[in-house]
Amino acid sequence: MLNALGLLRKRRFLPLFVTQFLGAFNDNLFKQAIVLFATYQIFSDAQAEQNFNALATAIGIIPFFVLSALSGQLADTSDKARIIRIVKTAEIGIMIFGAAGVFVAQAGWINLGLAMMLGAVLLLGTHSTFFGPIKYAILPQHLKEDEVLGGTGLVEAGTYLSILLGTVIAGWISVEASAILVIGVAVIGWITGRMVPAAPRLGAELKLNYNPITSSWKLVAATMHIRRLFLAILAISFFWTIASVMIVIFPPLVKNVLTANERVASLTIAIFSVGVAIGSVVINALLRGKVSAKYAPGSVIAMGVAVIALSLEARGWVQAPAGTLYGFYDFITLPRAVGLLLTMLAVAVTGGMFVVPLYAFLTTTVTKDQTARTVAANNIVNAGAMTIGAIVVSAVSAAGVTPEDMLLVVAGMCVLSAWLAWKLHCACD
Repeated sequence: MLNALGLLRKRRFLPLFVTQFLGAFNDNLFKQAIVLFATYQIFSDAQAEQNFNALATAIGIIPFFVLSALSGQLADTSDKARIIRIVKTAEIGIMIFGAAGVFVAQAGWINLGLAMMLGAVLLLGTHSTFFGPIKYAILPQHLKEDEVLGGTGLVEAGTYLSILLGTVIAGWISVEASAILVIGVAVIGWITGRMVPAAPRLGAELKLNYNPITSSWKLVAATMHIRRLFLAILAISFFWTIASVMIVIFPPLVKNVLTANERVASLTIAIFSVGVAIGSVVINALLRGKVSAKYAPGSVIAMGVAVIALSLEARGWVQAPAGTLYGFYDFITLPRAVGLLLTMLAVAVTGGMFVVPLYAFLTTTVTKDQTARTVAANNIVNAGAMTIGAIVVSAVSAAGVTPEDMLLVVAGMCVLSAWLAWKLHCACD
């Protein structure tokens, strides 16, 4: 990864890195701001809070189902840099609409404002659906073969550091300030997006299939018959299922179990972002640039152990006095806070070590003119897994399952992920 940092001086990589960094920052700043707004200022019921969070997660995933196949076809048959410019232009309008929803809700039209904010989340999902395949598929086109893993690691690390900034800032500034900030960041992203070098079509021009059902089915079927891709995509999908469960349960866990305010909620998500970024760096150093899954099984097993430890720590947590919440400084000075936060960091570091090499498989297993469609197929399967995760959380929480118990479900999912990673390792290494 240290050698890969030199890519940040290259025009063939830096504008793309900055553009995706700003996009991920904006996406997570807006989503975290509205989730915290709903959790701490609108709803006063743990079930309603968790349901809103699950709804926001599911809505953001819908476009990946419907449009991933089209986005992959477009990326493989068009200039990827041109698509980036179109997508970043659309982001400005999306953020203006979402910001308006915030102010509408603040003015007293809560239901209308929430509907507008959720509509913006849906549009941001569409934005990410078209940008997602490009940010990975463009790497083999602009980078040398021995730079792809390092470039992928930088993209992953940058993405999670941007999530860190977005989630932290969402907890420390007002929702109104967040609404204004996302518009400004979208404009900057539009500028950097125009600096990405051209990445024209490499293979034959494709005949686009606009039918979302048949195109998605054909795309996934054409990809999943390759064994190492099949196993890599399944393993990544289980990781994102785990991630979706964690994303849904964490704000209610922080508010109702750890009894802490929205700044602490942002801190916990930020720790996950830092951890995944650290994991990205560590695994690249261990693998020395080689695309391999040999550390993936052990990484995700370690993740499961850390998740169990987190569940146990949450069960023994000393809650704030009834009717109050710990503030940021009160929370971090509690005797057990450091251990809890380090456990969260361990979950994230091991998760990053697990997933980063799997993304490198997607872009190095197929020819360069098929990479965008491969990533799009992965996105479709991931979206299905994340949607199932969000639905399961809503269903089991309605049945009375607590966030602490949901963490044990996550630990069980880590075991299955480890088995898939082992199968991938045996198939490829």
